[in-house]
Amino acid sequence: MLLSISPPPSLTLHPNAHFSPSMSILRRLHLNLRTRIRPRRLATVSAAVRQDTTLWTPAPLSEVEPAAESLFHVSIDLSDAPDLAASHTRAGQYLQVRVPHAPKPSFLAIASPPKLAVARGVFEFLVKSVVGSTAEALCALKRGDVVELSQVMGNGFNIEQIDPPKKFETVLVFATGSGISPIRSLIESGFDAGKRSDVRLYYGARNLQRMAYQDRFKDWESSGVKIVPVLSEPDESWTGESGYVQAAFTRTKQIYNPLATGAVLCGQKQMTEEVTSILVADGVSADKILKNF
Repeated sequence: MLLSISPPPSLTLHPNAHFSPSMSILRRLHLNLRTRIRPRRLATVSAAVRQDTTLWTPAPLSEVEPAAESLFHVSIDLSDAPDLAASHTRAGQYLQVRVPHAPKPSFLAIASPPKLAVARGVFEFLVKSVVGSTAEALCALKRGDVVELSQVMGNGFNIEQIDPPKKFETVLVFATGSGISPIRSLIESGFDAGKRSDVRLYYGARNLQRMAYQDRFKDWESSGVKIVPVLSEPDESWTGESGYVQAAFTRTKQIYNPLATGAVLCGQKQMTEEVTSILVADGVSADKILKNF
């Protein structure tokens, strides 16, 4: 059956024009659908390509031990993956860890310094066990269990931005919770803290039971880093700094020369944003405030 569609009486057509409302509507619908669907399809294809390019390396766990309340020290043996070990070149870098039967990989910052990977063939991590997460599954594994590691990713902390030490005598370091992990890598990698006049680490945790690496504080201080623990929920016996890291820093900041000051931040988003705002307001250059993401 054929249908004849005539233009409305009020519409005047050019003698040579061809009018087809049905086809015009269809073309518009087709263009709209292409506009809406195409970016999604491209994004899906692009994501699939990115996923396919991930190179996974199997490696056994050499240690899984409690580091603090809800935090675990995890070591992974890379003796059979020297190229992966050597690819860790700067503190602050991270990778993905894939655990058997876990739904998706977990991103973890490497806690050990790069020199440890080369010397001993091992990556060390500080992992927060969150219920239902891949991190929880990782922390439940035992020595000898095999996981898979992605390539090392990220540019890490660009310490060259706050060198030489004589020019940047003050370095303020901030970390909260498991954000201390890449900060440990930085301190133990060495950034000439001993050659600077003022290097402080403001390290925030809920209480001492949740503060990892306390056994390393003495060595860190001997390298030139003053440790300032900050507890948000301390017990009655605590006499040190309390509250949030950014508030503790505001009370005692003592920035003598903003142009000779650098900073390194890792941890909760609110902390990093607020500390950055405080530093910039005090005259510290934004490009001297280092983050690993």
